[in-house]
Amino acid sequence: HTMNISMFLSGAIVLANLVIGVFFLRFFRDYRDRLFLFFSASFIFDALERALPILLAEVDEGAVWIFAMRMAAYVLIVVAIIDKNRQTGKTA
Repeated sequence: HTMNISMFLSGAIVLANLVIGVFFLRFFRDYRDRLFLFFSASFIFDALERALPILLAEVDEGAVWIFAMRMAAYVLIVVAIIDKNRQTGKTA
C-alpha cells in the first residue's frame, strides 16, 4: 500500500516537472532568452531522473547515477543564472 502511494507521488512529481519544463520551453520560444531554455532543460532532466528509477524498478535513491542526474539538473540552474548575469552585464 505504501509503495503505491510513493509511486503515485513520484509520478505526480514527474508530471509536474514535465509541465514546468514545457512551460519554460514555451517562454524560450516566445522570448528567445536562454535562461528559459536552461530552466526548461533542468526541469525536464529532473523529470527523467525521477522517472527512470520507477521505470527501471530501482528504488535505491542513493545510487550514484541518480545523484549525478539530480546534480546535473541543479547545475543547469546555476549555469542559467550565471549566463543571465553575464548577458545583463554586457548590455549595461
